[in-house]
Formats: sequence, C-alpha cells, structure tokens
Amino acid sequence: MLQIESHRSFGGEQRRYQHVSDALDCEMHFSLYLPPAAEQGQVPLLYWLSGLTCDDQNFVTKAGAQAAAAEHGIAILCPDTSPRGEAVADDPDGEYDFGLGAGFYINATRAPYDRHYRMYDYVATELPELCRRELPMLSGVAAISGHSMGGHGALTIALKNPGHYRSVSAFAPICSPSRCPWGIKAFAGYFGEDKILWQQHDATELIAEAAAIPMRIDQGGADDFLGPQLRPELLLAAAQQAEFPLDYRLHSGYNHSYYFIASFIAEHVAFHASHLEKP
Repeated sequence: MLQIESHRSFGGEQRRYQHVSDALDCEMHFSLYLPPAAEQGQVPLLYWLSGLTCDDQNFVTKAGAQAAAAEHGIAILCPDTSPRGEAVADDPDGEYDFGLGAGFYINATRAPYDRHYRMYDYVATELPELCRRELPMLSGVAAISGHSMGGHGALTIALKNPGHYRSVSAFAPICSPSRCPWGIKAFAGYFGEDKILWQQHDATELIAEAAAIPMRIDQGGADDFLGPQLRPELLLAAAQQAEFPLDYRLHSGYNHSYYFIASFIAEHVAFHASHLEKP
C-alpha cells in the first residue's frame, strides 16, 4: 500500500493511497480522511461509496465532510466505484452506466466481468482487512454511507452483513435496482438473467428479512432521477411492512448533485457518530 497524496485539512489529514487489490485483480486507489484524533490513537471509520461516473476523489473534494469528521473524530474512507485498468472490461457501447465507474458494488458472475468486477468483496472484506492491518482504525467500529449507486451499495452491504456496521445512511440511493433502468442494465450485464442474484443485491428485497440497523435516507424532491431510477417508494413500503426502522427525509427543491450532499453531510456524519460512540 503506497500513500501518494497528503493534504492538511481541519487539523487532520486527507490522504490518497494506491494498492493492488486481490479481490479486483488490478491496481486501485482509495481516499482516506484521518481526523486530528487519529494522531492520539485508533478512531471509528465511515465508508463512503460514490455514484455512477465517480472515483475516490469526488466526495473528498466536493462534499465538505472533513470538518464534521474532524469534529466527531471519525475517519472517512472513499473507495473507487469500479475496478480500473486496460485489462478491465468496459461497457461495449461506452455508456456511463455500466462498466468502468459503474461497478454497482456486486460480485459479477458473467464473463468477462467476473474476473475484475468484485466490488462487493472489495468493500465488505478486503478494505476492512487492509484497514485493520495498516491504518489506525478501531476494529469492528464502522459505519457506511453513499450516494445514488453508492447509496444502493451502502444499503445492501449493510443489510447483508449484520453486525459489521453500527449504522447506514444514503443520499438519493437506487432503492430497487432490479426494478429500474440503471439496475436492470447493470444486473443483466454482471449476472445475466439469474433474478435470484439480482434480488440478493436489492435493498427493497433484503430489508424484508434483515436485522434492524439504524438507517437514514435523504432524498431531494427536485431530483430528475427520483421517479424512474431511484424508486424510494418501493423501499419505504417494504420497510413499513417489515417494521424496519427507517428515517426517510424528503427535501423540497434539492436535486441529485453534490450541492445536495454538501447541504446535509454534516448531519449524516453526526448521525453515524451517535452510533459509533456507543460501546
């Protein structure tokens, strides 16, 4: 693991790392904010999963989360959104919603994507193990959040791994990828037509049987993707039927952009801090 960038920020340090991923079989980058408290010892960790077309840098340069992370003594780790490199298969049509920058946080089973597209294993297993070995993180004290495709990833990874995360949140998540154009294209490409695999990575399907975990979702009311792609009404209905505790907040006038995320990211960091501070 090689540190390739470092910037002082709110008394802490914004870093960028490069490493070879076993799960993805390629070289990867991730960004990490360490709060001032990390200079004295181990700190809790919040994973942030970004959306379509993003990499590990979008959140750290646009969301303004470092101030809240410094205040609460929380590290934030931002992985890339897909495997990278010349050998990694991309969308054959060069579209933005599949392939590079669109890993959907799943393990692909369909060739040629099954060789590299194992973002689920990368986020849920490889990065936590790397943090335990190499970085000043408290073992077993983590939370997860994300935006859009990354919101889908945060919700599904948290629901599929009870006890691994103290809390989960999302901004404008893709709530039911098996029922929206983005998800249908991605799941057909990565899984083929095995709908059982699709359902195993669909938060609306998972929440019916999942163990309760503190969950917050913020959605912009002026989001152009709200109706056709995000489908929060499906998740809300499933959560209500399962009596799953879900704090859902709809914000009039906000769209899908990082202006929306920046407006409420401090509240999300505080939400996670309230659960990460518990023994």
